[in-house]
Amino acid sequence: KMTADYNGYWKMISNEKFEEYLKALDVNVAIRKIATLLKPDKDITQDGDHFIIKTLSTFRNYNMDFVVGQEFEEDLSGVDDRKCMTIITWDGDKLVCVQKGEIEGRGWTHWIEEDELHLVEKVEKGSLDY
Repeated sequence: KMTADYNGYWKMISNEKFEEYLKALDVNVAIRKIATLLKPDKDITQDGDHFIIKTLSTFRNYNMDFVVGQEFEEDLSGVDDRKCMTIITWDGDKLVCVQKGEIEGRGWTHWIEEDELHLVEKVEKGSLDY
């Protein structure tokens, strides 16, 4: 089946509730303050089910290289210094990520709507949409 095309360079417009998400991950206040000021861009290269998602900011960059449906160990040292087993699957045209590890119910969903890339990040303490 033809999947959605995520290829492109995406600029962040808003990141509401991002601080609450970081707080739920126990990220310290200083880093939360820096992180919420950033508006990272996402550079996405997609070849079928193979994705390279680069999150780019002046503070730090984070690269994610994965194949949809294949579990891998993800090192989140760019975020909160945890490791988890991560799997991303298709839900229609949405990319749904589950990050199994120390924190319950962690993950995110990406989708494209009217030329905008959306991202909802969640942890068990509640779902945060931005």
